[in-house]
Amino acid sequence: MRAIIAEGFGGYQDLKPADIPKPTASDGRVLVRMTVAGVTPLDHTTLFGNFPMARAPLVPGNEGAGIVEEGGDDQFPDGSRVMFTGPYGVLENGAFSEWVAVKKEHLSLIPDNLGDAAVGLPVAYLTALIALRGAGFQPGKTVLAPAIGGSVGNAVTQLARALSARDAISTTTSHAKAEQAKELGFSEVIDLTTEGLAEGVRRITDGYGADIVVDGIGGDILSEALEVLAPGGSLTTLGYSASRKTTIDVTNLIWKGASIKSFLLFSQPVSAWAEAWTTITELLKSRRVEPIIAKTFPLGGAAEALRHLVEGRPLGRVILTI
Repeated sequence: MRAIIAEGFGGYQDLKPADIPKPTASDGRVLVRMTVAGVTPLDHTTLFGNFPMARAPLVPGNEGAGIVEEGGDDQFPDGSRVMFTGPYGVLENGAFSEWVAVKKEHLSLIPDNLGDAAVGLPVAYLTALIALRGAGFQPGKTVLAPAIGGSVGNAVTQLARALSARDAISTTTSHAKAEQAKELGFSEVIDLTTEGLAEGVRRITDGYGADIVVDGIGGDILSEALEVLAPGGSLTTLGYSASRKTTIDVTNLIWKGASIKSFLLFSQPVSAWAEAWTTITELLKSRRVEPIIAKTFPLGGAAEALRHLVEGRPLGRVILTI
């Protein structure tokens, strides 16, 4: 079958087209014929040697959508349309290929009213919802998720809004992207070219701050986000696209009785995944969340797609069609 393989972890040049054996269905796994693969920051992290558990050669691709071809059951029958995420593209071959053998606990049916690409693919929404629940989200809470153009920042903002947050705030470092976000209906995006993060959060919340911060950026953004935590608030850190390192003022935690924690999707229990799938599917069906696709590439354009995601920083998802 056709696939894209990372022959090493030295950068884009290590992504090569290849013909590799087709996987098979087995006990606990179904064979999915891929139609769409998501391109994610995790693919970049792995490709550039920053995920120590990954081993080359490896087919990247942490998430995707397709059709169950073999090994289906009553829940996921042969011919059903499914989406999935899991350790694929990190600890085992992933979605940048024509077929993937997927564990059933990593699958969810695609709502009938949505195309495969329109699903936006699951990892960002699973991450966003489980992180929000872990932070104690309830209707009426104020949520900050920096980077409206990023997959997780956008997903957290949409989910918080759909689940009746008081405020669902995000940021961007691009004035053009701030205007684009406004046109898409995101009314609480801080344009960091015209005001600071803390200034923007205080303006939007009338000085209250954020009950919950879900940060996938790291670096200075994490430090600035801690400053605007409300009393008793919490910050969840789950990414470091800006930098792995930051400097914090511990009084932003101590004086407010606030907290900071980490999050890794693949360490969450199966029960949390199942509950999140149910909520996300219902929100997709009702169109209360609307995944945004920024650009589509063919499978052979995987390196170009990943470069566009990381260096072009589009507002929305980048996907491969297969």
